[in-house]
Amino acid sequence: MPTILLVEDDIAFCNMLKTFLQKKGFEVDAVYNFSGALKNIEAKKYDIILTDVRLPENEGTEILTEVISRNIDSKVILMTGYAEVSMAVEVIKKGAFDYISKPVSPEKLLETIQNALKKNSKPLKSKNTSESLTLKENYIQGVSDASKKLNDYIRLVAPTNMSVLIVGDSGTGKEYIAKTIHDKSKRSSGSFVPVDCGTIPKEIASSEFFGHVKGSFTGAISNKTGHFEAANDGTLFLDEIGNLSYELQVQLLRALQERKIKPVGSSKEIEVDIRIIAATNENLENAVKENTFREDLYHRLNEFSIKVPLLKERKEDIMLFANYFLDNSNAALDKNVVGFQDEVIKVLQKYSWPGNLREMQNAIKRAVLLCQEEYISILHLPLEIVTNTNNSEGNSFSLYKNQTEKELIIEALQKTGGNKSKAAKLLGIDRKTLYNKLSLYDINL
Repeated sequence: MPTILLVEDDIAFCNMLKTFLQKKGFEVDAVYNFSGALKNIEAKKYDIILTDVRLPENEGTEILTEVISRNIDSKVILMTGYAEVSMAVEVIKKGAFDYISKPVSPEKLLETIQNALKKNSKPLKSKNTSESLTLKENYIQGVSDASKKLNDYIRLVAPTNMSVLIVGDSGTGKEYIAKTIHDKSKRSSGSFVPVDCGTIPKEIASSEFFGHVKGSFTGAISNKTGHFEAANDGTLFLDEIGNLSYELQVQLLRALQERKIKPVGSSKEIEVDIRIIAATNENLENAVKENTFREDLYHRLNEFSIKVPLLKERKEDIMLFANYFLDNSNAALDKNVVGFQDEVIKVLQKYSWPGNLREMQNAIKRAVLLCQEEYISILHLPLEIVTNTNNSEGNSFSLYKNQTEKELIIEALQKTGGNKSKAAKLLGIDRKTLYNKLSLYDINL
């Protein structure tokens, strides 16, 4: 069983992470400060050390320093705030395996830990791993016309070796589609390596993609395998490809043309056999015209393009996805919510879902967490979804009973810090109507 030392001074968050990781099959020891971490490191060997950058006594980076100076064979992963990305770049140069931005995404955390374990040649043996990644590995086909067209394209292109460009708004499920293409391809036995091009600092981008050799720069204390080599004989998925710097676009194009890479600091070329699937929510044709994206690279990536429909264009699929996310949320939260009340189903079907599948997934997971009954009610949905659905009806409260209306008003006031003008706007009513409702329900906030 893989072992993890978790170092986090926020006790509640630390305990939550510990419970989550234990459920995924890891042995986890948790400490809350630098001295506790040192004591554990001296007494026990860990596969992974997961530490916050900010600790009460010393910086989390000093744990990395101790690991390196003592020649401890543990992979160090740091958790950082968005404002500390520059620090994260430095610690990776010093020998950290990777960093994760806060707020921590459980899926991203699991992926990073698994990558670290692979580098240690210690495969994850958790029985629960497949369950935890169900959302990543399963693809709901849908029954709408838009979904049928999408599924036809996936079925056609998957068996080929063509590069695929997936275009779609944020949250439409581009990575799921890419993983499905990989799973249905002749490369399915190889690795599927997803890379978020928007989160790679340009200072270490070459090392991330092509790897580096020990001693190639200050802090390169060991050889590093890049994404290209990791995806050899498999599929490399480049998400948000439009965010790559122009310099890295040149390197990427050369690697795709020659099917060879050269790690930073190495004189030896490595042959790679990979399939590229790229995704973007930008208009790359406009980027080409504006000279921010190379035309030759665009055509290299765009051998076959797939446009992902918005969730609001797939009305027949709404409840199919909703029930799927309900099942996943029940499993993740150890809940047993049976389904949705009829009025909730009406709201889910009428809402425009600007955040697409990701927004629905988050909304339903929140609702499952809040729900203490068998069925999710209106009260369990985010206020924005309920009020925006109501506003499209032209009557803010026509669908709901008075008790629900009262709860919505209280939640709106709490959300706006008691500002009645903002609360009225959020609810889609005028101030006079709000004051009448406050009097009717005897609300004093």
